[in-house]
Amino acid sequence: MHFNKLAVFLSIFILAACTTKKESPKKDKQKPNIVFIMSDDHAYQAISAYDDKLIKTPNIDRIANEGMLFTNATVTNSICAPSRAVILTGKHSHINGKIDNRSPFDTTNVTFPQLLQKAGYQTAMFGKLHFGNNPKGFDEFKILPGQGDYYNPKFITTKGDTTITGYVTDIITDLAIDWFDNRRDTEKPFMLMYLHKAPHRTWMPAERHYKEFTKKTFPLPKTLFENYVTRETTAAPAEMNLLKHMQLSYDLKLTDSVAKQLDIKNWNAIGNRIGRLNPEQIVAWDAIYDPINADFAKRFPEMNDSTLMVWKYQRYMQDYLGTIAAVDENVGRLLNYLDEKNLSENTLVVYTSDQGFYLGEHGWFDKRFMYDESFKTPLLIKWPNVITAGTTEQEMVQNLDFAQTFLEVAGVTAPKDMQGESLVPLLKGNKEKWDREGVYYHYYEYPGEHAVKRHYGLATKEYKLIHFYYDVDVWELYDRKKDGSELNNVYNDPAYADVVKSMKTKLDLVREKYKDSDSLSNQYIELYKENGWIK
Repeated sequence: MHFNKLAVFLSIFILAACTTKKESPKKDKQKPNIVFIMSDDHAYQAISAYDDKLIKTPNIDRIANEGMLFTNATVTNSICAPSRAVILTGKHSHINGKIDNRSPFDTTNVTFPQLLQKAGYQTAMFGKLHFGNNPKGFDEFKILPGQGDYYNPKFITTKGDTTITGYVTDIITDLAIDWFDNRRDTEKPFMLMYLHKAPHRTWMPAERHYKEFTKKTFPLPKTLFENYVTRETTAAPAEMNLLKHMQLSYDLKLTDSVAKQLDIKNWNAIGNRIGRLNPEQIVAWDAIYDPINADFAKRFPEMNDSTLMVWKYQRYMQDYLGTIAAVDENVGRLLNYLDEKNLSENTLVVYTSDQGFYLGEHGWFDKRFMYDESFKTPLLIKWPNVITAGTTEQEMVQNLDFAQTFLEVAGVTAPKDMQGESLVPLLKGNKEKWDREGVYYHYYEYPGEHAVKRHYGLATKEYKLIHFYYDVDVWELYDRKKDGSELNNVYNDPAYADVVKSMKTKLDLVREKYKDSDSLSNQYIELYKENGWIK
């Protein structure tokens, strides 16, 4: 009897202990994890969830299939470092001070990773930040210096700089998975910023992809040969035309010897980016790109502007899309890892880019304008048991909104000076709680690379009003429903007089709301003069 009583007592004790452990997890473990995936210059046109004419991206698409696809996601300032500053601070460029790629980031800004870290989240960043070498609010980071390199890249870490042999997109994913495997604190929720260099210029694909994509031909955009007839003073002067400004060597991998042989002016050597390849990588590279160069050398004497433009477009797409193939594969690796480790169910996953990009539309590459291809950005979000799978959302949202979204998801009160709006109501299907009609945009970096003039504007689902205000004083209005390609400026069309009046009123109100003004714009112009950037 004594033995039986002891056995029963021990059984009850063990059962009670197990029950207590199971039912009393740490409170923080119940908070959702956050994985923020961002690529650099990834056009929404190059994600098959939006458009499958150019490339299939099944792994990125999976986020939309399991969650929500935003069709009107936009940026506040379409240029790399300012966009990232907006994302981190939840403030427009004129408030956080990072108006362009030149100005330093004000490190007194409070960022959402700092607030999440303070609230008990373990935080990590791997990949491309693009400004500053010591980001605040991260328990661990390994980031590329500046633009970084595609092959054998250097990384900045808290323990010193290091060079890792391999292809940058694969390496960034390896770093993230290594952190999960070896240094993640399983007692805390996590926030991971997983940031790709690709597909930023100079578009150097991995060997497995340049062997495939250099054999492909892509459909031409319908506006490839646009003449800017209603935008002679705003769009026409921009220096991002494929024919005139895309460099044969730096961008399209033409060898120095071929360029000299053909006596091509302004061909621009690709320099140290190819130089980072090791001997084995160079052999593989030359085996593919040398025949392309030899074929070009044969054809070039017979080319006219049109045929050269088409050749440049095809080469551009082969390399640009080749870099995206690696991004898609590696996004798949990370999503599969989350599944295998049973982390997906309690993890919000975001895929976006720091802005859109021109893939030959309007004859362009690059970004900066408020026209759709650079103003709009991909945004796909999955959050199991919260977002209804396969949802499409058309509301006007911005990268300005990410900070407050992540803070609300984590149960953290956002600072009052953040200017975005949490996307959580849209993610939960509570659209009645969303009342934003339009989004505000302001681009500053002029004079500067690509010569896109300063402008600001307001976009609604129906219309887009833009004011170019330095070097010129020009207004543009686009009917987004009737003119999706934004070819016809109808600002001076009498039929749109009432629309112009209404949009100007709304623009004034939104500038007041966000504390932007002509006087502040003039201060930033004076900053350029003081630094000698305006002569």
